Amino acid sequence: MPLQTTSNILMVRPANFGFNPETAESNFYQKRDARTPQEINKAAQKEFDDFVSLLDEKGVNVIVVEDTEDPKKTDAIFPNNWFSTHENGNVVLYPMFSANRRFERRMDIVEMLMKKGFKVDEIVDLTFFEKDNQFLEGTGSLVLDRVHKIAYACKSVRTHEVPLAYFCRLMDYEEVVFDAAQSIDGIVSSIYHTNVMMHVGSELAIVCLDSIPVATEKLRLQKFLGKTGKKMIPITEKQKFNFAGNMLEVQGKEGNKITVMSETARQSLGDVQLNAIKRYTDVIVPKIPTIEKLGGGSVRCMMAEIFLPSM
Repeated sequence: MPLQTTSNILMVRPANFGFNPETAESNFYQKRDARTPQEINKAAQKEFDDFVSLLDEKGVNVIVVEDTEDPKKTDAIFPNNWFSTHENGNVVLYPMFSANRRFERRMDIVEMLMKKGFKVDEIVDLTFFEKDNQFLEGTGSLVLDRVHKIAYACKSVRTHEVPLAYFCRLMDYEEVVFDAAQSIDGIVSSIYHTNVMMHVGSELAIVCLDSIPVATEKLRLQKFLGKTGKKMIPITEKQKFNFAGNMLEVQGKEGNKITVMSETARQSLGDVQLNAIKRYTDVIVPKIPTIEKLGGGSVRCMMAEIFLPSM
């Protein structure tokens, strides 16, 4: 039986974290900062280290990888966009929108996982889609229900339907694809990553239904979540803008479920929503304001789940 959550998480400690202008055009959440690059990276490293400590205290096995200094990679702290791992021993490499983010793909990280006792049977390389400007950015683009083999995905410049269909065919997933939009200062744009507006855990689903303008697509999404037994907790547009959709459920060493959300997300939630989550899982709340502001991503983006079998 496949598992929805894992206690093994890989995280990349940043060497040159900062604002990436290549990604900012499609990522509203990124904001510039007046601090020096050195001050920004130091602050991000402190937030990263404190986050790892919180996970460790809860019994989550965190595999920390140091980012390499060269080439400079401002977004290396978000490894979930370039690879995912699966219980059948597959490692999937994804086509990425931003050319300067493609340097984040490191086969030495895959080799390191093998040295740590994880079994890799096959590398599924989808990066050839980049030459045709077709993209699918890992578990940013894909919110996976691993138990029921469903891939939820909202279309955007970073999530194209052809590589999505290709992934689903190779990995035997059913796709639930939809448009998701947001209005910023009266300008409507697509949401760049699915994991900004929804999260699927073992029993819970956090979803910003208001982001889905097409009624039939919204109903189809709700139908799939309902038939797979998920308790759905809706969030508002404002909560989505505060990273309330960017959560991840992980496991502690005793098998207990833990929902990870940032302090920004936690502050945006109402008591009823938070208590509903706490009925199903424990909660931990790292503070990552620098990472969220400049990187435009939150806690889920920082954690690459390791589902590979042991050797």
